[in-house]
Amino acid sequence: MGKKLRIIISGGGTGGHIFPAISIANAIKAKRPETEILFVGAEGRMEMQRVPDAGYEIKGLPICGFDRKHLLRNISVLFKILKSQRMAKKIIREFKPMAAVGVGGYASGPTLNKCADMGIPCLIQEQNSYAGVTNKLLAKKAEKICVAYEGMERFFPKEKIILTGNPVRQALLDTKITREEAIRKMGLDPSRKTILIVGGSLGAKTINDSVLKNLDLVKHSGMQFIWQTGKYYHEDIKAELSKKEQLPMLKVTDFISDMGAAYKAADLVISRAGASSISEFCLIGKPVILVPSPNVAEDHQTKNAMALANRDAAIHVKDADAPDVLLEMAVKTAQDDKKLASLSANILKMALPNSAEIIADAVIEMAERQQ
Repeated sequence: MGKKLRIIISGGGTGGHIFPAISIANAIKAKRPETEILFVGAEGRMEMQRVPDAGYEIKGLPICGFDRKHLLRNISVLFKILKSQRMAKKIIREFKPMAAVGVGGYASGPTLNKCADMGIPCLIQEQNSYAGVTNKLLAKKAEKICVAYEGMERFFPKEKIILTGNPVRQALLDTKITREEAIRKMGLDPSRKTILIVGGSLGAKTINDSVLKNLDLVKHSGMQFIWQTGKYYHEDIKAELSKKEQLPMLKVTDFISDMGAAYKAADLVISRAGASSISEFCLIGKPVILVPSPNVAEDHQTKNAMALANRDAAIHVKDADAPDVLLEMAVKTAQDDKKLASLSANILKMALPNSAEIIADAVIEMAERQQ
C-alpha cells in the first residue's frame, strides 16, 4: 500500500462547491483512512467555516473574482491573484500533495495551476451543465475531468472526461425518517400535500417575493408550505408577515438544518437550479420546480434547469416570471398526482449514484501512481 497519501482539495465559494468537496474527502477517507487531506479555500468565503466543521484542515487564499462592472477595482484583484499564487506555491511545497482536486470556485485556480506546474496530477470536478471559467482554464492541465452531465466534450477534451455525477450530502440519502414522521416533526398535517420552498442556503429574493405576493393563494390552496427564507431575508419577512393574519399552513424558517427530513416531507419542491441541489433531487426522485438564479456566471443555472426540463424531469420557471406564476403553478402541480409521479420517475432516470466513490477512486489512483 506504500506510504500514506496526501491530497489537496481546492475550491468553494458556495454550498454547491463545498458539499461535493467534503463528500469527495469523506469518500477518500472511507477507502484510505490514513490519507492526509488539506483543503485550500478563499478567505472570507463559506468554506472557511464549513470545512473545519466537517473535520478537515483548510488554508485560505486572499483571492476573489473580477469585478466586471467596475474595471478599475480589478487592479487590487490582480495583486490578490499574484499573492494567492505565491501562497499556493508555499502551501504545496510544505504539504507535498500526491494529487490535487479542484471543485470550482476562486481558490481552485491558483492552487491547481501551481500543482500542475509542479508535476502533481490534477483532477477537476465540474458540477454544472455549462462549464465554469476556472475549470475551462484548468482543463488543459488536468489529467481527469469529472462531470455530471452528458455532452461536456464541448468544453473539455473528450479523452479526459469521466461521467460521475455530483457528490451529494450523504445524510440526505441515509435518512430513515418516514414522510409522516417528517411532516409531524415540522408541526404540520400529514394528510395535506406539502410544498417545500428553498432558495439555497442564503435564500433567494425572487422566490421569497413570490410567496409574499401570493399569501391569499397559500391560505386557500388546501396545501401546507415549508418556507426557508434564508437568514439574510428572514427578519424582514417576519416583520412583513406580522402585519398579516396568521397562516398556520405556512411554516417559516430562516434555515433548515435537516434537509433530509424536509425533502421527505415534501410532495413538491421549489428551488434554485444549483448543480448540487439538482443532483440531490435526481437521487431522491423529488418532483421540483426550478427557478434559476440570473445572477450567476454564464447563466449556468438556466442551462442546468433546461437539461432537466427538456426531459420532463423538472418544471422550469424564469426568475422574471416567478412572482406572477410560481405559486399558482406549484399548487396546480402538487394537486396533480399523475404529474408528480411522472416528474419523479423522469428525474430518477437522470440520477448518477456513487459519484463521490467514483471520484475518490480516480484521485487515489493518481496519488498512488505519484508515490
